[in-house]
Amino acid sequence: MPAQPLPTVTAFDWVPDFARGLVRDIKVRWAMEELGLRYGVEILPAFGERSADYLARQPFDQVPAFSDGPLDLFESGAILLYLAQKHPGLLPADEGAAWKARCWLFAAYASVEPFITRLIIYDLFHADKAWAKEAREPAVALVRQKLKRVADALGDAEWLAGIFSVADIAMVTTLENLRGTALVAEQPGLVRYMQRAKDRPAFQRALDAQLADFTGSPPEGWDN
Repeated sequence: MPAQPLPTVTAFDWVPDFARGLVRDIKVRWAMEELGLRYGVEILPAFGERSADYLARQPFDQVPAFSDGPLDLFESGAILLYLAQKHPGLLPADEGAAWKARCWLFAAYASVEPFITRLIIYDLFHADKAWAKEAREPAVALVRQKLKRVADALGDAEWLAGIFSVADIAMVTTLENLRGTALVAEQPGLVRYMQRAKDRPAFQRALDAQLADFTGSPPEGWDN
């Protein structure tokens, strides 16, 4: 019987320094490492035309796309949920706790990330514009509010839903987008939470693997 193909995640061959460790394939890599599953990586050029086949798998021309046998998935949150429901280890056994983990998985993407993204866009792409300073103040206030909500809900617990789960993978990688700011540091509980997560060997393996795959070159004129 022929060997079954490995599950495969797509990743870029290059991104700017500020994005390294943040590209969304790291979420899937981390989950696979936590589960002890072997996987393949399909490296894509960061820029340029993508094939019609890839757009059929990932309609937004992003990474990751994920293949597991005949099944093709896109959106890292959906991939995390698929892996957690297919393989034991990243959802609590208790039904109520498992649903709590699913709620926090969705919350990371829907209730926290959009506010962080708005702030990061101001800081990375519009910091030199006169209007950005005024726009940034309410954006920072909203991010602070979201961080306090997460910190209050976490309290003294180690993880969001009892055991380490896909909720924590989603939340920690979302909060990591603030690493260029001091906002997370205002919530010591979140600092400890993120450090616990990033101290896990599976996270380090996932991060090392992503960084090792950045072997491409920036597009011509990138420095300008």
